Amino acid sequence: MIYWAPLFHFYQPPTQAPEILMKVANEAYRPVLEVFDEYPRARATFNINGVLSEMLGLYGYTDVLSGMRKLAERGQIEFTGSGKYHPILPLIPGDEVARQIMLNHITNQQYLGEAYKPRGFFPPEMCYSRDIAEPVSASRYEWIIVSGIACPVGWPMDVIHHVDYAGQSLAVFFRDDILSNKISFKDVDGRGFIEHLKQLHQGEGDIYVITAMDAETFGHHIQHWDRLFLSQVYETLVPAEDHQAVMLEQKPLADQHRKLFEYEQSQDAGEIKIVTISQLLDLFPEGQKISPRPSSWSTSAGDIQAGNYYPLWQDKNNTVHVMQWEHLDLAIKVAHKAIEVADNPASLDYANIARNALDRALHSCQFWWASRRPMWDINMIDKGLALQREVLLNSLKAISLSGCSQEEKKENYIRVIAARHVFDRITDYLFVD
Repeated sequence: MIYWAPLFHFYQPPTQAPEILMKVANEAYRPVLEVFDEYPRARATFNINGVLSEMLGLYGYTDVLSGMRKLAERGQIEFTGSGKYHPILPLIPGDEVARQIMLNHITNQQYLGEAYKPRGFFPPEMCYSRDIAEPVSASRYEWIIVSGIACPVGWPMDVIHHVDYAGQSLAVFFRDDILSNKISFKDVDGRGFIEHLKQLHQGEGDIYVITAMDAETFGHHIQHWDRLFLSQVYETLVPAEDHQAVMLEQKPLADQHRKLFEYEQSQDAGEIKIVTISQLLDLFPEGQKISPRPSSWSTSAGDIQAGNYYPLWQDKNNTVHVMQWEHLDLAIKVAHKAIEVADNPASLDYANIARNALDRALHSCQFWWASRRPMWDINMIDKGLALQREVLLNSLKAISLSGCSQEEKKENYIRVIAARHVFDRITDYLFVD
């Protein structure tokens, strides 16, 4: 038996324009949920970052949230944990990692209710380092998914390896990068995908395959891919009688002359079973203790060899990336000081504004759009900087109104001046480049 566990990643940045959110919801989110409604035995693991849940609720797309909740209650999907604002977890301070994980859980429970019971963890962009294992384990997740490029041993298809941290064991699943990218870039159709799965099954024992990609792939990035790929695969692998039952329930005959389209159950449905990632824990034995390589789902072997583990977000050869992280580091330091010293109502108000702005200012998209591999958008870079400047403004105000020493006030004022200089350098670069 081949067990296929697909993961869909739903995310939009906190700086996303409302019209783009509407477009993505109409082109991808609603169509993907419709596919799952049509195939009640279809299974998947969903990651939705709390920032998107919040935006869907605030902007009136509650049908998307209720659709996910219904699928989870029916047992068709499971949810994962993540960081609320989709930060690159290995690149931010440990206390910020823990906070992002906590905020994500609180927000998703608010919008998805009791259906949100994640057992596994999806690090944004699958960016992994040893440092994030501790906060993920401490949050009581049973497993984490990382990129296939992170695997330091022979490719696991019939065992589940694990990492240990502070006495806690965390199962590690690896995404099939090759197959996932084939789907994401329209290099394989539904029939070809199923044939690929079958070719991976060389022996007689059971194996598993995990694919993971952006949910926006299906209809937004690739028009009608929800139907041309996803429906085609599920139609082949889901038992025909299930699909006919849903057709009868959802589309009752208007007259006696209409005919149902008859589906023949493929033999593939008996050879390939669709499951959630957590179900694999009950199906396959534990493997060995390993140390996955630091990486992302966009990292190449050459990047790892060069020590450039997160190239789309912190490329050491990218001038803008270097300046962005310099600016953000200053913002984090000043914000942390503001939270520490705020000691009266006025300073606490500004420190709270800074704290909330910093949560949003950690989002990954501002760096992704500066990567030039090939993404480049000066407005998305500027929107990220604007959030960081909001952090700096309110943090310094909180510090100046607090009862901390003049030396501390001066030190953080100098940090803000330094950040202003970095901001001007980035802006000049965006103007002339």
